[in-house]
Amino acid sequence: MEINTKPSVISLFCGAGGSSLGYQLSGCHELLGIDIDSIPCQTFQHNFPLTPIWHRDLTTVEIEEVLQYLDREVGQLDVLDSSLPCQGFSICGSRDVQDQRNDLFLETVRFIAGLRPKVFLIENVTGLMKGKMRRKFNQILFQLKSMGYKVKWKSINTIYYNVPQSRQRLIFLGIREDLPTEPTFPQPNSKVKRL
Repeated sequence: MEINTKPSVISLFCGAGGSSLGYQLSGCHELLGIDIDSIPCQTFQHNFPLTPIWHRDLTTVEIEEVLQYLDREVGQLDVLDSSLPCQGFSICGSRDVQDQRNDLFLETVRFIAGLRPKVFLIENVTGLMKGKMRRKFNQILFQLKSMGYKVKWKSINTIYYNVPQSRQRLIFLGIREDLPTEPTFPQPNSKVKRL
């Protein structure tokens, strides 16, 4: 059996695979995508026919199940990617603190704790940092830092990172503490990407 030496990735809340395309273009090997919505799962499978996609509620997925399916040990995964649902945090929505989707970050925390990836990346809207949602932001940051990871966060606009779309995003980046690398963000481009 041929061993794949490309960095390995699992995507939680993967949707149609926007982040997955970025990982593919950067030379990573996506092992698995998981999402609850059927239409995005179908689109993901069309876009990435060689990557398994689980149409599942993440709260029902067990860590041991994932490890067995992928034939991996705890700590072997290179990157855990998570694009949490943003509806409860978005300034375009109701910004309901009690929105149950706001607590889905706990599922990402569970996967980080269980898989112990070398790196994690969590993406969401900047509304998570603002107003009444700031408490949730602080809760997320505290939990991420308490799991043995060096964590940094940054608000970035994708238009300065070779994406032809002005979209402000909040990124949490964590690197396991036993690794000698510090989390750093790439420098933005001075020129914006246009079609």
